[in-house]
Amino acid sequence: MPATAEEAVSTKYEPVIGLEVHVQLLTQTKAFCGCSTKFGSAPNTNVCPVCLGLPGALPVLNQKAVEFAVLASLALNCRVNETSIFARKNYFYPDLPKGYQISQFDKPLAEHGYIDVTTAERGKKRIGITRLHMEEDAGKSLHEGFRDSNEKSYIDLNRSGVPLIEIVSEPDIRTPDEAFEYLTRLKEIILYTAVSDCNMEEGSLRCDANVSIRLRGAEKFGTKAEVKNVNSFRYIKAALEYEIERQTDLLESGGKVVQETRLYNSAEGKTYSMRSKEQAHDYRYFPEPDLLPLVVNAQMLAKIKETLPELPEARRERMVKEYGITAQDAGVLTITRALADQFEEAAKHAKSAKRVANLVQGELMARLKVAGKTIEESPVSMKGVATSADLLESGALSSKMLKDLYDLCFARGKDFPAVYAEEGSPVQSTDTSAIEKAIDEAMSENPKQLEQYRGGKLTVKAFFTGQVMKKLKGQGNPALINEWLEKKLGG
Repeated sequence: MPATAEEAVSTKYEPVIGLEVHVQLLTQTKAFCGCSTKFGSAPNTNVCPVCLGLPGALPVLNQKAVEFAVLASLALNCRVNETSIFARKNYFYPDLPKGYQISQFDKPLAEHGYIDVTTAERGKKRIGITRLHMEEDAGKSLHEGFRDSNEKSYIDLNRSGVPLIEIVSEPDIRTPDEAFEYLTRLKEIILYTAVSDCNMEEGSLRCDANVSIRLRGAEKFGTKAEVKNVNSFRYIKAALEYEIERQTDLLESGGKVVQETRLYNSAEGKTYSMRSKEQAHDYRYFPEPDLLPLVVNAQMLAKIKETLPELPEARRERMVKEYGITAQDAGVLTITRALADQFEEAAKHAKSAKRVANLVQGELMARLKVAGKTIEESPVSMKGVATSADLLESGALSSKMLKDLYDLCFARGKDFPAVYAEEGSPVQSTDTSAIEKAIDEAMSENPKQLEQYRGGKLTVKAFFTGQVMKKLKGQGNPALINEWLEKKLGG
C-alpha cells in the first residue's frame, strides 16, 4: 500500500469489514433429497428431480444437516432459535435450476454468536456473528476444460442441493489481519466439530468479504463493495488490502465508491468490477411453502450439545495447565483435533509431556514438512514419539542418536519402536573407561588442537567433543564426555 493511502487509512479513514462464510456440511446426502454429496463424480450424475428442480418434486429436509448446523451454531456461541423458517431466495443464474435457492431469511436457525481473535497490533478482540442459517448450494458453471470453452460455459448440477450453513459476521472487523485471524479461528472451530472438511480447493468453504471506508470516528458506514470468489485466506487478506487502498485513493481524489460486486484476480493482486448492486438485498424472499417451520426443541438441543467437543481455545488452556507446556506449544499441538488427540494420548503415557511436545514440534513436524506429509501420514505415531521421548529423557539415547533414528523412520516408512528394534535397540554409552580411552586417543591424534586449548583457546573443546563422539559412534553420553574432557584437557 502506498505511504499516502496507508497514512490516510491510519489517520483519516477507518475500514469496516464484514465476512460471509459458506460452509458445506459433511452429510452423505443432499439437503432436501437422497442424492450423494460426493465430490469429484462425473458431471450431472448425482442428481434427481428434486435437485434438478423438476415440476412436482418436493423437498424433504435432511435431519443430519440440521444436527450439524445446530452443532456448528453452538460451537460459535450462537443462540439457536427454537423455530426457524425456510424461504425461497429468488434470482436467476444458469446453475440454479429452480430459479430460486432454498435458504433462510428473517427467521434464521441461529443468531448472536461470536469468535475471539488475537492480533499483534490490537490484541484480543471479540468479533460478533450476526446469524447462522441453513441453505442449499447452487450448481457450478464450468468455464474451462472443454474444446469450446472460449465460446460456451457448461453446467454441473452435482453440487446443487448440497447442504450449507452461511455464517455472517457483524461489521466488527477493522483490518485485513483481523479478517485473516477470524477466518482461521472459524475454520479451526468448524473442523473440531467435524461438521465439514472445510476444503477450500473443493469449495467446502467459501468466503465473500464486504468492505467499506468511513471517516475515523463516524457512526455511519461508507458505501461497501463485496469481493467474491476468493479461494484462500491469504488471498482474502490481500484482496481486502487492495480494496482498502482503492477506496481510500478514490475518496481522497474526490470520487465516490459505488456499491458493487467485485472479483479478485490473484495473479494481478487486484479486484475488478463484476456487477453493480443497487440494493443491499436485491433478492425477493418468499416463505418456502413445501417445508414446515424447523423446530429445534430443548430436548433436541440438549442432545446435540452433548456431542459438542472441547473446542480449540479451551483445549489449549487446559493443556498448558495439565501438561506444563507453553502456550506456543499448545497452539501448535491443537492445530487439528486429530493431532491434539494423539498428543494427549502420548503425553499421558510418557515420562515428560514437555519432551513429547518438543519432539513433535522439532523432529517430527520438521521432517513432515520436508516430506510434504500431514501428521496423519507420518510414519512415526504419537506412541512412537512418546517411546523416543522416554529414551531421551532417561539418557538411553543422545540427541544425535535420536535424530538418526527419526531419519531412518522416514526413510523406511516405519514407526520408531520398529526401527529402534531393527537397529539393535542402541543405547547411549555410559562406560567411563570407553569414554576415557576415546578422549586419550583424540588428544594423542590431535596435538596441535590440544596445544591451542591449553594455550587458552577454549573453543577447541567442541572439536574434541566431536572427535570423541565420532569414536564412540554417536553413542557416548554428552554429560560424561564433557565431564571427562574437562579433567583430561586441563592436565
